[in-house]
Amino acid sequence: MTYYIVRFIVFLLCFGLSFYALSGVQFDKFVNVKQPSKAVALLFLLSFVLGFLASQAVLELTLFNGF
Repeated sequence: MTYYIVRFIVFLLCFGLSFYALSGVQFDKFVNVKQPSKAVALLFLLSFVLGFLASQAVLELTLFNGF
């Protein structure tokens, strides 16, 4: 049970950090300016994927190796 809670907390931290880091990129230059909601959706999806991959890497390097 605690493993799943730790996994969720690490994912939330990585998601927040990736969302903060990707918010510096101007996605409105890649999508149509008339539809800014697509830029927000792109930012959210990229943050979700990057947060998931980063949390899996952190957990693999720490918890799964016994640290």
